[in-house]
Amino acid sequence: MAAAMEIEVSADDVAYEEDVLPFSLSGWLRYLSARRAAPPAKRAAIYERALRALPGSYKLWHAYLTELGDAARALPVTHAAHAGLNVAFERALAAGMSRMPRVWHMYASSLLHQRLLTRARRVLDRALRSLPVTQQHHVWPLHLRLASLPDCPAPTALRVHGRHLQFDPDHAEEFIAFLVSAGRWRDAAQHLAAAIDDEGFVSVKGTTKRQLLLDLCGLLAQPPEEVARMPVDAILRGSIRKFPEEAGVLWTCLASHYARRGLHGKARDVFEEATTTATTVKDFRMVFDAYLHFEHAMAAAELELGQANTVNIQDCWLADRDSTDLAMARLERLLERRPELLNSVLLRQNPHDVQAWHERAKIFRMDPARHAATYVETIMTVDPAKATGKPPHTLWLALARMYEDRGSVDCARDVLHGATQANFTAAEHLAAVYCEWANMELRHQDPERAIDLIRRATTPPSIEATARAAAAGGEDVRAKLHRCLKLWLVYLDLMTTHGSLESTCAVYDRMHDLGVITPLLVLDHASLHEQHGRFEDAFRAYERGVRSFKHPHTEAIWEAYLTKSVQRHGECRPERVRDLFQAAILQSPPERKKAVYLRYARFEEDFGLASRAMKVYEEAASAVPAGDRLGVYEVYVARAAELYGLLKARDVYRQAIVGGGLPDEGARAMCVGFADLEIGIGEVARARALHVYAAAFTDPEVYPEFWKRWNDFEVQQGDEGTFREMLRAKRTMAAVARDGARARRAIGAGGGVVERPCAGQRYDGAQQCKWIRLV
Repeated sequence: MAAAMEIEVSADDVAYEEDVLPFSLSGWLRYLSARRAAPPAKRAAIYERALRALPGSYKLWHAYLTELGDAARALPVTHAAHAGLNVAFERALAAGMSRMPRVWHMYASSLLHQRLLTRARRVLDRALRSLPVTQQHHVWPLHLRLASLPDCPAPTALRVHGRHLQFDPDHAEEFIAFLVSAGRWRDAAQHLAAAIDDEGFVSVKGTTKRQLLLDLCGLLAQPPEEVARMPVDAILRGSIRKFPEEAGVLWTCLASHYARRGLHGKARDVFEEATTTATTVKDFRMVFDAYLHFEHAMAAAELELGQANTVNIQDCWLADRDSTDLAMARLERLLERRPELLNSVLLRQNPHDVQAWHERAKIFRMDPARHAATYVETIMTVDPAKATGKPPHTLWLALARMYEDRGSVDCARDVLHGATQANFTAAEHLAAVYCEWANMELRHQDPERAIDLIRRATTPPSIEATARAAAAGGEDVRAKLHRCLKLWLVYLDLMTTHGSLESTCAVYDRMHDLGVITPLLVLDHASLHEQHGRFEDAFRAYERGVRSFKHPHTEAIWEAYLTKSVQRHGECRPERVRDLFQAAILQSPPERKKAVYLRYARFEEDFGLASRAMKVYEEAASAVPAGDRLGVYEVYVARAAELYGLLKARDVYRQAIVGGGLPDEGARAMCVGFADLEIGIGEVARARALHVYAAAFTDPEVYPEFWKRWNDFEVQQGDEGTFREMLRAKRTMAAVARDGARARRAIGAGGGVVERPCAGQRYDGAQQCKWIRLV
């Protein structure tokens, strides 16, 4: 540097030399800026003079070291410029730059570029000792870069990463990755297990705990000598308790670890423990497949070993000839146990799954002892209130049927008696038990016991029993048992087959009293009386049935009741049948009144007077809903014409059109029918008047068929004037429809609209001019 200090000052430098003061930083910076293009030696001399005057200036040192580093970087690492740069860095640190992390960073980077690893490590250690903790993050990347270099010794790299992990816990994943790349499986597994156990650990890479577990399993799957003296069992079992959703993977990893170590018995024990504690089908399948693969491998190894040793030791009495058979037996036994083990998994998930218990019993159907023991265990385990899959009573029924099939009827009765004392949540379940019990007694030719059993089941509980159940916290299902229809149906079948007529009818009456009878049973009850000639009792059954039910359930009962009454009393006691029809009409809903009225009218025609039938038709026309009136009037007109002739038919038509309450569609249909009647007897004028009347509420665009009909009529029966009037009416109604005005049903004054005649007018030729008022 002395040589550099001796460089001569040129004339251009005089102004800057005079401006520079010994302790003026700005003057030196202006001097250096003005001599930016000067040779490196001259600039170095200026820097040296400035740093001698201001040795603690960070700006001068940083600029000086930057220029030296840029100049040395283009030269080989063996050049003397690098040694001078290192000396300059040491001088800067000695001058007080040791508190500047940027200087340490530049120094260490330069040493790494020069491949001076030992010196770079020492410099970095000095930087960590010199810098405060809050600034050490500037130099740790260089530490890690040093540790990642191929020439860096493994102990040094491990120590660097370990120290950085203490400084920055987020570096755990990078540290583990380094340990894996360095082949230090044991250390990597230990740190990975610690990260998994740490509740506060958060992966900076977004790795989930599940992925970390899988990575740990991969590390523990290394050869046993690589993870020797490591508590693999404790680590994996702890992970199983902490992460039960990954139990299948962890159990398989633990068993595989013991298998690789040659501890086959220990591996088999782990597999057995895993299959008997798995709580999900996914985990069970994973473990069982690994277990099966393990047993396959063991059997193949034993078979290969046995074939190799057959020639050498076949005559030696110490040879273990049964090892291969034992391995094959283990494999076959494992395959046989799979359904049982899988069923156990389902029951561990839900011990109250009735369907799963039935499947378990089927597995042991060839083993009577285990079959019965399974059902006994089921009955003791399943809570009827929590049962799923199937109704819980099917367990008791299956056990009873098993005893019955094996000839132990008394044991079956004991099981069914115990089922009647179970706490079922639905009365239907308890009723099914009683029904199955009664069927069993019938199968063994003991109908009396079956009848007595059902009779006791259908007996209502006493007031004291009901009060005790209410005091105990609610109504017991046994209090509802006597209202179960299934029990009563079985009771009826028993009485019908093994009882008398009186006892069977008594059962029907009790069902009526309790309100559990159905319309079909009402019909059966009445039919039973009719089969024995007790017609009045049958009618009383019908009467009770129609009082017990409402529409639509009474339709079938009324149908049979009316049919039987007409057959029985139609000729001799028509008044009674009339009263029955009146009652049916009152009870029938509006949509059923038409059918009842028409049937009533037909009865009057067959067994009464025609006048009564006409009154019924007339009453029906006003009583049925508006939508059914057209159908009633059509029948009414047909029967009136047949019984009384055309005059009566005309009156019915007039009543329907004028005061029948028909909608426009129905009135139009009646007008057309009335007109056809008049045309048939040659009354053309009357028919034309009816067409004119109906045209007042008929839009030509909506009902073109009516206007075509009128047109055909005028072509055949009319003249030019009547045809012109028809066209005028058509144009008028079309204009009214286009204008959106409401039709007032009169043609003439006020816009040409036809009025429907009042109730006092009649359809005859003399009155025709009063209906048509022309403009």
